[in-house]
Amino acid sequence: MAVSRDNVAAWIEALQQIYNDNKDYLTRLDSAIGDADHGINMDRGFTKVKAELAQASPQSIGDVLKTVAMTLIKTVGGASGPLYGTFFLRASTAVANKDTLNTADIIEMLEAGLGGIVQRGKAEVGDKTMVDAWTPALAAMKQAANNGAALKEVLQQGAKGAEQGMKDTIPLQAKKGRASYLGERSKGHQDPGATSTHLMIKAAADLWN
Repeated sequence: MAVSRDNVAAWIEALQQIYNDNKDYLTRLDSAIGDADHGINMDRGFTKVKAELAQASPQSIGDVLKTVAMTLIKTVGGASGPLYGTFFLRASTAVANKDTLNTADIIEMLEAGLGGIVQRGKAEVGDKTMVDAWTPALAAMKQAANNGAALKEVLQQGAKGAEQGMKDTIPLQAKKGRASYLGERSKGHQDPGATSTHLMIKAAADLWN
């Protein structure tokens, strides 16, 4: 499957519904180790994104992703707005000249986005952040692609990698953000950013097949 501009827009629209459906869940996770606003912020941000896309109707894949980026940066508080905003901004640059995306393009797009998150947040694997979900997701996607898997299987493996990375944050002690202030007390809680990352990748796996 080649992923088109409309496929990318459908993914973003699906994320708005997913974050609305999971608003309370993500906020409960964040209430244990953060500001208790991650679900609220993600829901508000992607609701605004959906409205902006409907109004602006960007014509290219890169412009869709750039619109997402700028809207999240402007409307989402906490760490998630700048981090996800940077993710989508870097992703938009990586595919700026693409009319459709193949498997390699999608991996490159997501990897560029992760690079933006790492640079902005200065986090690495083991710090109990969304990086702990993105990193194994991309590793799993690359392995599946190298084995000749079709896009749907590549994305499904990415979603599984993200899910495992998300679960692996539970025993970790947070080293970044507000959660780091809790020290040992941050252990035993699933990271909300890693959770919203898993939901994001799973949505692509469910849609792009």
